[in-house]
Amino acid sequence: MKKFLLLVFAILLLQFKLSAQENINNFKYVIVPTSYNFLEGQDRYQLNSLTKFLFNKYGFTAFLQNEDFPQDLKNNRCMAMFVNVDKEKAFLRTKLRIDLLDCNGNLITSSRVGATNEKEFDKAYNLALRDAFETFQHANYSYEPGNTAVASTTNQPVVNENLAEKEKEIERLQDELKSLKEEKKEPVKEVEVPVAVIKEEPKIETKTEVVKPKVNEVKIEVKEASNLLYAQPIANGFQVVDLTPKIVMIILETAKKDTFVVKDDNAIVYKENGLWYLSRNDGSKVSIEPLNIKF
Repeated sequence: MKKFLLLVFAILLLQFKLSAQENINNFKYVIVPTSYNFLEGQDRYQLNSLTKFLFNKYGFTAFLQNEDFPQDLKNNRCMAMFVNVDKEKAFLRTKLRIDLLDCNGNLITSSRVGATNEKEFDKAYNLALRDAFETFQHANYSYEPGNTAVASTTNQPVVNENLAEKEKEIERLQDELKSLKEEKKEPVKEVEVPVAVIKEEPKIETKTEVVKPKVNEVKIEVKEASNLLYAQPIANGFQVVDLTPKIVMIILETAKKDTFVVKDDNAIVYKENGLWYLSRNDGSKVSIEPLNIKF
């Protein structure tokens, strides 16, 4: 009697496997969620990535939920099986079961319950999932086109694209394209465009001009522009350096905008008409030197 019951159980189990085999072969893809309900956060312990990897390893075509899908899957999500991994209650053990659902949320098949005694969570979930995958490792999966399910309108986890709206949008774009073509056929009126007058940029005079002094008048000397300098911010002003870089001077802020006092020198740095100048007064003459300075 015991042997008979075992034989009946084996036959029923074989029939279940064959039925599941027929069902999973109706689906071309597997979609894996980015997180599982029994874990917090996306791809915790990389369990979702491992699920995708193992399905692909055993002959399926799997994608994570947030990846870009093939066009046929975008058009009909019912071509895919949707993965759900559940954690079963167990004392001092980790047990995981893999369920495959269709696009209407109906159960297609479940894996064996994978289990492990490992205490560390990252290793335990990894081992239990691999153990559960023995079901799909030996499933001999092979996609058979033509038997894809149709999505239910009341219990559909992923909504198919609205083809009617797409067709309307295509028609609208075609009408716009037709209008643009007709506009291009109209003769283009020739318009006389005035030739733009290009003004030369003002050049900085580099000649030295000496003005003859009158009574109680100070000489003013204009020097050539200096090489490129850079102003680096410091407390209450800037330190001006050359390309070496070497500190050329330190300029301190004043109450007047764009006007600085040169530290330890009878000189100022100021901006006029968009250009910077250094002006020194040694008591006998005033020198003005254009500065090529970047702030």
